[in-house]
Amino acid sequence: MTVKEKLIRFMQGRYGVYGPDLLNKTLLGSALVLMVLSLFVRWRWIYWVMLALLFYSYFRMFSKNCAKRYAENQAFMRHTAKIRAFVGQQKNMMRQRKTHHIYKCPNCGQKIRIPRGKGKIAVRCPKCSTEFIKKS
Repeated sequence: MTVKEKLIRFMQGRYGVYGPDLLNKTLLGSALVLMVLSLFVRWRWIYWVMLALLFYSYFRMFSKNCAKRYAENQAFMRHTAKIRAFVGQQKNMMRQRKTHHIYKCPNCGQKIRIPRGKGKIAVRCPKCSTEFIKKS
């Protein structure tokens, strides 16, 4: 039996067989950040927290209790949904900055996206129908 076959047999029925989920990625990323931080700051507790995060991440990856690990990940995703949505919106707006301007309506605060390079244009808010002049 080759090493690859032994690894495949070992990972059968384990939670991490399909790759890390969002909670595991967050745990591993946090451990990496703490590892780099521990190089510059000589606080012993950072080292122990980093080890605990790594241990828990690998425990989750090699666990055979898939239902419990899945429930943990779902709870983590539920608790971080607003933060992930905000970060996603900010990334989307940053991606569009080269081709569009994003303005807020002075009346209702609705965000309005207009293309760049059109000069001064009259913008009409789709929500409250207020018209205002902006440079594109």
